[in-house]
Amino acid sequence: MALATRTGRHPSTLTTLWRSTVGKKAAMAVSGLVMLLYLIFHMLGNLKVFFGPGDLNGYAAWLRTLGQPLLHHGWFLWIARAALLAAVVVHGVAAFQLSRRDLAARPQKYAHRPRRTSYATRTMRWGGVILGLFIVWHILDLTTLTVNPRAEEGHPYQNIVASFSTWYGGGIYILAMLALGLHVRHGFWSAAQTLGVNNPRRDRVLKATANLLASVLTAGFLAVPVAVLTGVVR
Repeated sequence: MALATRTGRHPSTLTTLWRSTVGKKAAMAVSGLVMLLYLIFHMLGNLKVFFGPGDLNGYAAWLRTLGQPLLHHGWFLWIARAALLAAVVVHGVAAFQLSRRDLAARPQKYAHRPRRTSYATRTMRWGGVILGLFIVWHILDLTTLTVNPRAEEGHPYQNIVASFSTWYGGGIYILAMLALGLHVRHGFWSAAQTLGVNNPRRDRVLKATANLLASVLTAGFLAVPVAVLTGVVR
């Protein structure tokens, strides 16, 4: 009867799972993998900047036609954005609530930091905050074009060059991508543990995969602002 609501009904299985620590960790793992899949495709799309404005702008225009004639022009992008936003919200809320529970269970800080705690683990929370703020900036910069200095609707190549040509535009992006690399590295390994994929025989492969994914994504995303700042892409 303790789980019964004020209306006399028992909470659903999904609600009960969400309220549990295991459920929140599972939600973080699944939503994190959804975002990881998006990041891989997003990075590959970004690298088209090296093939010139025709390639990147054409790719961006093609994305708006996906699903036609079943979907109207641009609907696929809005569906993808809604799914991605849901993943970000679930991931962020679960992370915040787990952090609160962790602090409540251990109100006093460790007298000595665990030796095996990696830099990525220690900075996971702050990395999440940095990435959350970056997402807001990134949307304002390259989606709504609100803060882009020389925005051109429908011309992502020109907008990327305009943004990364400024020290703050390129600097914010580089800082965020470094935080992303650490987040992916630790997050992938944590997701594997949460979902029960790891075991002593797979641990080495999973850790190597986490390192590889983090390195490739970081290098792939950093290549664009560095190329613009150095004049390789203009």
